[in-house]
Amino acid sequence: MFKKIVGATILTAALFMNPLISEAKKDFIMEGPVYMKVNIHYQNNGKDSKASYANYTNPGAGHKIVTVNTPVQIKSWKRKGFIIVNTETNEEIYFEYSEERMQMTAEEYLNKITSPAKVDLSKLSEKDLKGIKEGVASAGMTKDGVMMALGYPATHRTPSLESNTWVYWSNRFKTIAVTFDDKGIVTAIQ
Repeated sequence: MFKKIVGATILTAALFMNPLISEAKKDFIMEGPVYMKVNIHYQNNGKDSKASYANYTNPGAGHKIVTVNTPVQIKSWKRKGFIIVNTETNEEIYFEYSEERMQMTAEEYLNKITSPAKVDLSKLSEKDLKGIKEGVASAGMTKDGVMMALGYPATHRTPSLESNTWVYWSNRFKTIAVTFDDKGIVTAIQ
């Protein structure tokens, strides 16, 4: 019995002292996979892929989307945020994140944009499904549909989801405003 306890203790200590094992475990925030609850718009410049909490819905050449229900893993990125790893393609997307501007921790934000289970899309309208697939907002979509299509709105421009106008960044220099009626249906996009 004593030998088993000592052996288990030595093995446990070796695992925690092994830099390759401990670094690998630290590397993942969400080893998952987890599933995207919203589309993530990003730009691939041929060398790397980058996205932002500002949800650049049209960042220019190389614009791509990680779609709702894509399985992903989340790795730490010590510089500016985290890395979304698309487990279907193994592509890594460097996701710039600002806790100050988003007024929530990265963990809180990740819980808003990812889920341990796929999102049920069966109750969404055809307009919502089309917008999500194309990564755009259009008249007649619901707030849920817009959120899934364009991503979680940056709180420094949209402080409350109860607001009838959500502001998204089209790119680093231009914004779009999605306006909803009192029932949460898109009436205008400017």
